[in-house]
Amino acid sequence: MKLYRIGELAKLADVSQRTIDYYTKLGLISPEQRTQKNYRLYSSETLARLERINQMKQEKYTLEEIREKLDQWNEVSPEEQVTEKLSSLEIHMLQLQREVKELEPLISSLQPNQARRAFSNLMPQSLACIEALRILLNHGPFT
Repeated sequence: MKLYRIGELAKLADVSQRTIDYYTKLGLISPEQRTQKNYRLYSSETLARLERINQMKQEKYTLEEIREKLDQWNEVSPEEQVTEKLSSLEIHMLQLQREVKELEPLISSLQPNQARRAFSNLMPQSLACIEALRILLNHGPFT
């Protein structure tokens, strides 16, 4: 896990070090650990959290409202996280099905050599996706 000192985190999150200090004092973020010289080290999760905070600030949320939202997100159970991910995956798969149906007329109009070239470029990614789904279905709680 990559850990960032405050200056690195500030640069990556495009905020000032003072902002990170302020958010830390407010409890919006917290350091993952400290070095022997007492430098605060922040995780990549903190970077993602800062990006969420910035996004919510742009949407005109107050810092108190942001804290409440972040606390709610922290209360999400593992089961809810899995359900959310599976729902997102299902939506993505439905979108892919629609896109494939849109491609069917175009594919049928291709010459055999053109179709072979198109499919040979797609095959590695498609196989990787299919294999990931197979692993999920065969080794997950669905078996």
